[in-house]
Amino acid sequence: MKQVVQNYKTGELALLDVPVPGCKPGGVLVRTAYSLISTGTELMKVSEAGMSMLGKARSRPDQVAKVVQSVAVNGVPATYRKVMGKLDSYTPLGYSLCGVVEQVGDGIDDVKAGDLVACAGNEHALHAELNWVPKNLYAPVPDGLAPQHAAFGTVGSIALQGVRRGEPQLGDVALVIGLGLIGQLVVQLLAASGARVVGADPDPVRCELAERLGAAACGDPGSPAVEQAVAELTGGLGVDQVYLAAGGESNQPVELAARLSRDRGRVVDIGKCRLDLPWNAYYEKELDVRFSRSYGPGRYDPEYELQGRDYPVGYVRWTERRNLACFLDLAARGRVDVEPLVSRTADFDDAVETYRSLEGGGLKAVAVLFRYPGQTVEAPAPEVAVPAVRSGGPRSAPARPAGTPVRLAFVGAGNYATSMLLPHLAGRDGVELSTVVTTTALSAANAQHKFGFAGATTDLDAVLGDASVDAVFVVTRHSSHAELTRKALLAGKAVFVEKPLALTEDELAGVLAAVEESGNDRLQVGFNRRFAPLLRDASERFGARTGPGHVRYLVNAGRLDHGSWYLQQATEGSRFAGEGGHFVDTASRLLGADPVSVYALTTPGGEDLQVVLRYPDGSTATIGYVTTGPAGFPKETIDLVADGRALRLDDFVRASVYDGRKRWVSSRLPKARDKGQSAQLAAFVKAVRTGGPMPVPLESLVATTAATLAVRAGLAAGVPVTLAGAR
Repeated sequence: MKQVVQNYKTGELALLDVPVPGCKPGGVLVRTAYSLISTGTELMKVSEAGMSMLGKARSRPDQVAKVVQSVAVNGVPATYRKVMGKLDSYTPLGYSLCGVVEQVGDGIDDVKAGDLVACAGNEHALHAELNWVPKNLYAPVPDGLAPQHAAFGTVGSIALQGVRRGEPQLGDVALVIGLGLIGQLVVQLLAASGARVVGADPDPVRCELAERLGAAACGDPGSPAVEQAVAELTGGLGVDQVYLAAGGESNQPVELAARLSRDRGRVVDIGKCRLDLPWNAYYEKELDVRFSRSYGPGRYDPEYELQGRDYPVGYVRWTERRNLACFLDLAARGRVDVEPLVSRTADFDDAVETYRSLEGGGLKAVAVLFRYPGQTVEAPAPEVAVPAVRSGGPRSAPARPAGTPVRLAFVGAGNYATSMLLPHLAGRDGVELSTVVTTTALSAANAQHKFGFAGATTDLDAVLGDASVDAVFVVTRHSSHAELTRKALLAGKAVFVEKPLALTEDELAGVLAAVEESGNDRLQVGFNRRFAPLLRDASERFGARTGPGHVRYLVNAGRLDHGSWYLQQATEGSRFAGEGGHFVDTASRLLGADPVSVYALTTPGGEDLQVVLRYPDGSTATIGYVTTGPAGFPKETIDLVADGRALRLDDFVRASVYDGRKRWVSSRLPKARDKGQSAQLAAFVKAVRTGGPMPVPLESLVATTAATLAVRAGLAAGVPVTLAGAR
């Protein structure tokens, strides 16, 4: 693989061929998609390497002190050999990147191969095609955040830790001195926290950029503009905090900080600037000078960074890793916008030329990204594969002997199973609830007692091996659906799995592989809305289409309660990935086909989605999935328009069909709202009893799942996603 390196003795930069790092326990091997050049820290290092030995000594007095100490202990010859050996060797560059997990080491269970992660560390997030990254120095990238933006994670964490050290409060006024990469991020973070921000930088372009990104006013630190802005915003009292994000040898930043701070204000040093504090000025105002140590607590602690020992959240709320995850979340929700900071995206093969251009001043930039092989400036439209169903058409199964009940086993007995499924099955003629399987003994016993299961266990294998069980219901958390479905199919059982069928393309392919291996395609996913009586009646009244149709589906999803497991996106997938299949399936049912492409957009906060589906005949469906609507508004409203006719369904309690001459209306009381669970279960049980086809063709279940998965890919790419292989 290739890696950017520098010889600190000669200043030589090179793109070197080096061995691929091993995947050690406690970390992951990451293939880089984008890495970020820190135009401050890294260019300072590159510049130092080009200095004479005397220049290097002057720039790093701390290292000179170590050399003097080594001479006293080891003598001049030994120290000389040690120093020159260290200088005359390649050192790495880089510390902020985003990439795809290629291999997972022992002890890692929060990510898997194929996941997108942001990585940190000047020994682990290098400008290299592959990096081994320990657990506390990576964080999963949230849905909707592009990889080139996630590559800002480390520098974002540095800025975030600096802001935390300043402890801003709503209404504070802050001064940011130095509007380079870190300074621009500090400006945005302060603005997001409710503070008003004044920026200071001699570069008018950077001042203009900071104002676009949230600063109230910016100007040259040597001009009266900055002081005037501070006076106007504070009534002459001075700013509450000053953030030093500048570099260089000038003492102007610390002097300006003292002059414009209020009494007992805070001065936070984030960058590496000269700190000759004017004693009288700082003493008279009793200024609180604070240092911000890189990405946050855990930095420079080998037990935290290398051994993965986290700090208890009750004692250390924001660690390196938690800061990294927090910044990624802010970026994904649009609270921080890094796109305007990108001055250039260069191919990784041009890394040396890019550094030289930055060092020589030919390229003036706030942020520069390296794009690695496989990443393109304008990537072709992404695709999500719709796996082919190689079962030779729906298979039948032997019918149950007359008078023999269908024996059902449940894996999982949570809220949905006990409130929406089991009440429709308990006591149903021709159905026997055989066994309930849960991870805890008490929950299994509760379900057995309440619904009359013949047995309760925590042993899944025993149930799958029980020949008397005809069908298995998978009603567990989302992350386990695909694997449990695969096991049940291989065991020869008919399977009813609650949505989603799978959270990744690999999981979906695994289910289809089990179908092919076992010859068992007896599968139904809990897409119950297509079975809702009002929807079926309205569809029949609407009749067949001759031209393209358009479905508009508004889902007023509402906000989740704090602590809901639906919020555990790293393991359980996004909220839309979990339940979006309902709405895709319903739209496809109304249009009588499966989608061929998906286009997804999100609001700046990342809370609401618009998903546009395109169908083979030119029909479209728009799903508006919102969490910010009022609680009293109907949860689901659906419109279908085609051929001069219109169908409307209001929250499964009222349906209407208009054809220009007459109107058909059907309604029911809200308490009698029926979203089709009972009819779906009846159809599934009938298919198991008679051996007939499953209620929904497997090809359609797969297409709906693939379309739901394509939403994430579409959000990341910002372009329509083709469903490759869709019929």
